[in-house]
Amino acid sequence: MAIEIKFCGLTDIGRMRPGNEDNFLADPRLDLFVVCDGMGGHAAGEVASKIAVQVFHNEIWKEQDLLSRYLDENESTNKMDLINLMSFAANRASSEVHAESLKNPDCSGMGTTLVAILIVGAEAFILNVGDSRAYILRNASLEQLTTDHTVYNELVSSGQLAQEHAEQLGLGNSITRAIGTFEHAKPETLIVDLLDGDRFLLCSDGLSHYFEEEPEMLGEILAITNVDQAVQTMIDAANDAGGGDNITAIAISISEGDHPDEERARTLQLKHDLLSKMALFNQLDERELLHVLQITAVINFQDGESVINEGEEGDSLFVILDGQASVRKGNNEIAQLTVGDHFGEMALVRGEPRSASVISKGATELMVIRRAEFFEILRQEHQLAVKLLWQFLGVISNRFANTNTELDKAKEALSAGNADWQQIFNPEEPS
Repeated sequence: MAIEIKFCGLTDIGRMRPGNEDNFLADPRLDLFVVCDGMGGHAAGEVASKIAVQVFHNEIWKEQDLLSRYLDENESTNKMDLINLMSFAANRASSEVHAESLKNPDCSGMGTTLVAILIVGAEAFILNVGDSRAYILRNASLEQLTTDHTVYNELVSSGQLAQEHAEQLGLGNSITRAIGTFEHAKPETLIVDLLDGDRFLLCSDGLSHYFEEEPEMLGEILAITNVDQAVQTMIDAANDAGGGDNITAIAISISEGDHPDEERARTLQLKHDLLSKMALFNQLDERELLHVLQITAVINFQDGESVINEGEEGDSLFVILDGQASVRKGNNEIAQLTVGDHFGEMALVRGEPRSASVISKGATELMVIRRAEFFEILRQEHQLAVKLLWQFLGVISNRFANTNTELDKAKEALSAGNADWQQIFNPEEPS
């Protein structure tokens, strides 16, 4: 898929600060974009953001061969290799900023936020530390892709304080993670599949702060066809609203030219829609859903081919994107599955044998989520993990309720002398 990328990056001192502690980078050779918002006394914030941008860029630049191998279907490089590269680059930047703060008394305690997008092929790899943000504008809808690492978010998301009480503390903008305050920065990462017409925005809080109450206005500006004009309009709007901080923004426009891959777009949308309707995932917000989507894969099966086999240990959840499948116990068909049906969700949390086999009927396209990748998300995203575990409890409770109902039916049938077990029990989804 041929991707055309247009971008514009600008930084502005604003109207209240004596200097600009923001720094940004846009490297079209790597398709790498970075925004840093420095903090610290004297000119330390500017030093921190400058070091962070340079070190992060240098670490990615050193690994161009890794990026090339990722695009080569014959190589074994995977998504986690690129995520690990970006995380390593962020931690190297944090280590360098931290070392400079210890060496130079004028820079003591300095640090910086960092948000970055690395585009490789048809995917955007996103990383953030602090409260500088990444947004995506898709189908006229603006979504924040990153989570602000602030006291406010930590207290609310952990359930320690209600939203209104956290606001009363006056600590909402205090950052809980930054590049350079410690040697390691604890970055968060996300992978987004690109679609024709996508717009991304990286910005410091000197911009996003002024659109908190009206994010749709930010989306309208980002949608301006000319990205140079879009970025300048954003900065002008922030200055007109007060310009209380330095303002930095990078807008990135994605295009597939005259021949967009409509089939790929259809598959991505179908994956999104089906996942969002499943009981396990229907309480997730858009950013959380994207975290789950990044670990999905699409697998095709031919007529009569086994998807899972009864008795084998399972480790994957499957969702049918196209086609049909037959659920079998022994030689008997007990159910038929079609588009939108899913099976094997309990295999994400336990390694017990499959309760039935699933055989493809005709050509079938399935989305798959594997346990190892699923647990990696749970490890990294604690708030998302809590939501998913609650959803799993709900699914298990429903299973128990259904089992009890079936047992009641069985008792009634037995007492009536009915021995037709196929009529008594509804077939279960294979685990």
